[in-house]
Amino acid sequence: MSQPLRIAWLVYRGNPHCGGQGVYTRYVAREVAALGHHIEVLSGQPWPQMDDPAQLVEVPGLDLYRQPDPFRVPHMSEFRDTVDMREFAIMCAAGFPEPWAFSQRARRLLKGRRDDFDLVHDNQCLGTGILGMMKDGWPVTATIHHPITVDRELELAHAGSFRRRLSLRRWYGFLGMQIGVAKKIPRIVTVSESSRRDIAAQMGVPVANMTVVPIGVDEARFRPMPHIARIPGRLMTTASADVPLKGLTFLLEALAKVRVECPQAHLVVIGRLKEGSGMPALIDSLGLDGAVEFVTGVTDERIVELYAEAEVAVVPSLYEGFSLPAVEAMACGVPVVATTGGALPEVVGPDGESARTVAPGDPSALAAALVDVLSDEQERARLGESGRLRVLERFTWRAHAVGLVEMWRAELAEQKSQRAHADR
Repeated sequence: MSQPLRIAWLVYRGNPHCGGQGVYTRYVAREVAALGHHIEVLSGQPWPQMDDPAQLVEVPGLDLYRQPDPFRVPHMSEFRDTVDMREFAIMCAAGFPEPWAFSQRARRLLKGRRDDFDLVHDNQCLGTGILGMMKDGWPVTATIHHPITVDRELELAHAGSFRRRLSLRRWYGFLGMQIGVAKKIPRIVTVSESSRRDIAAQMGVPVANMTVVPIGVDEARFRPMPHIARIPGRLMTTASADVPLKGLTFLLEALAKVRVECPQAHLVVIGRLKEGSGMPALIDSLGLDGAVEFVTGVTDERIVELYAEAEVAVVPSLYEGFSLPAVEAMACGVPVVATTGGALPEVVGPDGESARTVAPGDPSALAAALVDVLSDEQERARLGESGRLRVLERFTWRAHAVGLVEMWRAELAEQKSQRAHADR
C-alpha cells in the first residue's frame, strides 16, 4: 500500500467568494484529505474558507487590495522587512506585487519545515520564490488554470486610452516573472485541453510537462431544489463585473434585446461592482434600470437557492480556462446558455446537447438563444437534466484530487530516480 503524501499547498490569495482560487483550494484540500493524505494550505489574504480550518496556515502580507480600502497605504508599523517594502513600492508604481511577495514569504516559512512535507504544490502564484524553493531542494508542481496573458490582451483591447493601456501594462508586469517560473516547473496540471494549448502557445511551457485534469463541483451542495419555484424571466450569471474577459457588457446588451420579446426578463449577477465602475451608466443607457441586480457575499446555500430561482444561467465569457460557474449551474439542474470562449465547449458540450452555445462577443446571438430557451419550458427541463448528468459523469472534485495525487507520485518517483542516477 502506498504511503500517504504530505503536501504544502500554496495559494497567494484565497478569496472564498470570487476569483476561483479560494473555491478551488477549499475543495482540493477537502478531497485530498479524504483520500488519506495530509495537506496544509499556505495562503495569503484574503483567507480561503476551509472545511477543516486546521488545514490553513496563514501567510500574512500587507493585504494592499482588501475591501473596502483597495490600494491602501499601510501604517509604518505594518512594514516588517524588505519584502513588505518592495511589495508596497511595486503597488505604488502601478504593478501587482502579490504573487512575488507571497512566494518570498512562503519560501521563508517552508525553510524550517523540510521534514514536514514531501512536495510543494503552487496554485498559479508562479513567483520567483517558487524557484528558490526548488533550489532549497523541494519537489514542486503547480496548477495553471489558464494563461493570464489572455486576460491582459483582452483588457488591453478594451482599454479606452493610452494612459489606461500604459497602466494595464504596468499592472500585468508580473506576467514576465510567471512565464519564466512556469517554464521551469517540471509538472503542471491544467484544467482543459484549451488551457493546455494556450499555456504552451503563450507561456512557452512544454506540452509534455502538462497534464489535463478537469476540475469539478460539489455535487451534493450544488443540486436541484425542486421545492423552490422558478421566477419567470430570471437570468443568473456569475461574473466579475468590471473584467472584460467575463463578457458582462455583452450580456447586458443581449438582455436589452431579450426584453423586447420577453419584458419580464431580468438578471441577477453574482459579482461585485468596483468603485467608479462604468456598469451603472451602461445599465442606464440600455434602459435596464430595475432589471439588473448585483449580489455579493452570499453563502453557497444561498447561491444554490438563486440557481433554483433562475430559469436560465448564462456564461457570457469571452474566454474561460474552465468555468466553475458553468458546472455549478449545470449541477443545480439549471439550463445553461454559454459562449464558446476558450474551454467552455469542453465543459458544457456541443450546442443543444446539455446547453445552448453561441459565439463570444455577439449580443444578438446570445439574445436569440436566451429568447429560445426562455420561451420553451420543455427545452429548459431537458437541458437542466442533461446538464446535471454531464457534471456527475465528468466533473467532480474527487476525480480532480485523484489526478493530482497521481501527478504528485509521478514527480516524487522522478526525483527519486534522478537522485539514484546521480549517486551512481
